[in-house]
Amino acid sequence: MNVRQPAVAGLFYPNSASEILHFMESCQLALAEQVELERKEVPRALILPHAGYVYSGYAAYQGVRLWQNHEQIKTVVIIGPAHRVAFEGVATISSEAMATPLGNCEVDSDLRTELIDEFDFISVSDFAHAQEHSLEVELPFIQKIIPDAKVLPLLNGRVSAQEVAQLVSYLWKREGVYFIISSDLSHFHSYEIAKKIDQKTAEMIDVGDWQALNGERACGYLGIQGVLKYISENLPGQNVNIERVALLNSGDTAGDKERVVGYGAWAIYEDGKGRVK
Repeated sequence: MNVRQPAVAGLFYPNSASEILHFMESCQLALAEQVELERKEVPRALILPHAGYVYSGYAAYQGVRLWQNHEQIKTVVIIGPAHRVAFEGVATISSEAMATPLGNCEVDSDLRTELIDEFDFISVSDFAHAQEHSLEVELPFIQKIIPDAKVLPLLNGRVSAQEVAQLVSYLWKREGVYFIISSDLSHFHSYEIAKKIDQKTAEMIDVGDWQALNGERACGYLGIQGVLKYISENLPGQNVNIERVALLNSGDTAGDKERVVGYGAWAIYEDGKGRVK
C-alpha cells in the first residue's frame, strides 16, 4: 500500500499513540467541566487551527469533538494552505492512506479521482504534501473522534476563492461528505495587537463576510472564503449557523506574548431544509 508517512509527528504533535491519546483525554476532561447546551445536529464543516498541539490543540479538539459518535460522516475533506511549496491550483496526493502514530487514515480514492476529472485546477502533487503540516495535524483528531471515516486531503496553492467555492459546491451535495478547513489566524504580532486583529477576523467569519478575509488575517483564508462564499450564494434560504467555538492565541497557551499566533475554531451547521442529521 502506498502510504503518506507523517512529516511532523514529534514536532507539531506527539510521535507516540499513547501521548496523542493522553493529550486528547486531557482535552476531554477539561471540556467535561463546561456546562453547555448539547445540539442534536452535526456540523457540516469545521474551521480548525493547525499549529502544534501545545499551542492550538485544545482549540482544535473543542471543534472536532462536535463530531463525536456521528457515524454518518463517511469522508472528511481537509482543505488547508500550502506553507512550503508554491504551485498553481489545488493539490491532492496519490497515496492510498495517510499515516500518523495512531495508524493509517484511508484516502477516499474514488472521490479523489472524480475531483481530478471534474476540475482542471486539481492535480496530484506528493511533493507539495510531503513536508506539509496544515493537513497532517488534523488527522489524529479524525482518527480519535470518527475512526472509520476516510479522508481527502486538498492543499491550496495559487487558487481563487471562486474555485474553492466551486469545489465546495460540488462536494456539499454529497451525503456523508464533511469538511475541515484548516487555518490559523494572525501571525507574530504582540499579544494585545493579535487579540484585536483576531477578534475582528472572528467577527468577519461569524457573519460570513468572506470578502474581507486575507492572508494577514488567516493563513488558510482561501478555504474559509470558499466555504463562506458557497454558503452566502447557494444557501440563502436555509438556516446556516456559524458558531464560534474557540478564540485564543499562543500567548494564552504555551508561548510568550511578544510574537503570538492566533487560533480559532468554528462549527458550521446546516439547520434548515437540508439539515444534516
